Amino acid sequence: MEAHDLLKELRTSIETARAMPMSSSAVINRTAVLDLIGQLEAALPPASDEAVESARAERARLVSDSEIHRAAEQEAQALRREAEQEAAELRTDIDEYVDSRLANLEISLTQTLEAVTRGRARLHSRSHFDSLGDSAEDEPV
Repeated sequence: MEAHDLLKELRTSIETARAMPMSSSAVINRTAVLDLIGQLEAALPPASDEAVESARAERARLVSDSEIHRAAEQEAQALRREAEQEAAELRTDIDEYVDSRLANLEISLTQTLEAVTRGRARLHSRSHFDSLGDSAEDEPV
């Protein structure tokens, strides 16, 4: 029997005991009550041992949960640092790539601009010679 059941039976035995006239005392069966108390004593240590063991198991679980949580936090921080470092390296690599592509474009544009400038200069010099030739034809011979 469980401790709670034995306590209920003991209470019932005392509540239903024959009352003494003109007194709050009662006549109870000593053997029956002592037997219930003995059973209760026998039931309490295992019950209290179980409660203590259950409390220890719960404590171990909570400690384990907090250790797991702490380990997970540390792992998350390490992953975050690693990702931030990788992102910084990737940004640097991308910046260097874009800079080199822009430098190549700048060189190409500079060469194109120089070719345009030379072409315009040739056009201007040829136009100047053409105007000289036109004025020579207009002169009377």
